[in-house]
Amino acid sequence: MRPLTAAGLLHAWEGGPALRPFDRALALLAAAQPEEGREGLAQLTVGERDGRLLQLRQVSFGSVLRAFAACPSCGTEWTFGLRTEDLRGVPPQRNADQLFDVEAGGVCARFRLPTLADFAHLPAFADLAAVRRQLAHRCVIETVCDGLPTALDSLPPELIDAMSAKMADQDPQAEVRIALTCSACNHSWSALFDIAAFFCAEIAAAARRLLREVDALARAYGWREPDILALTPWRRDAYLQLVNA
Repeated sequence: MRPLTAAGLLHAWEGGPALRPFDRALALLAAAQPEEGREGLAQLTVGERDGRLLQLRQVSFGSVLRAFAACPSCGTEWTFGLRTEDLRGVPPQRNADQLFDVEAGGVCARFRLPTLADFAHLPAFADLAAVRRQLAHRCVIETVCDGLPTALDSLPPELIDAMSAKMADQDPQAEVRIALTCSACNHSWSALFDIAAFFCAEIAAAARRLLREVDALARAYGWREPDILALTPWRRDAYLQLVNA
């Protein structure tokens, strides 16, 4: 897993707004693991992708994350620390050809886990029910009712719910929840942690800081952007201290 370089960070930030969130996260992994290629990475499940994003975040920015929360009961806001190793669970051993079976609503279904390629075919704006149904249609291998094949369009809602639950059980890293308790009112709740969105927001903030550093050093020394970006963070900071002295 290659860490993001200064130039790579700016490239990821610059190209990010033109991409959908799923494509943005895939582009980050492609930069860190070019030997796998985008097509290979697109066969990862969401949980596998998020596990790798946590690893990339750790090798690029460190293991400590500063998160923000607002209490849904009293509105108190605060920041707190998280560690990548605590957020990254042990992934189940997945066989890419493995199939799963569920039965609900009088229908039996055999299906595979959805991959990033499946999510890429979803519409940009869709509610949860529509997402589940479309993923079911893409991932179902066969459905049987009373011993006879059934059409995908007639899948009962309870079967789709059962499939979604099974998918979540088999890909637990895809949905990470954090238990929180408000220090002001003692209200407790769980919050969804989205490493893809969190990491992209961190990259955007880091890119803006880096541009300010490039601007300051270019003005002071007349250096070109590639030369400044090639400096280690420690040497770049040392020059900035001299500029600001």
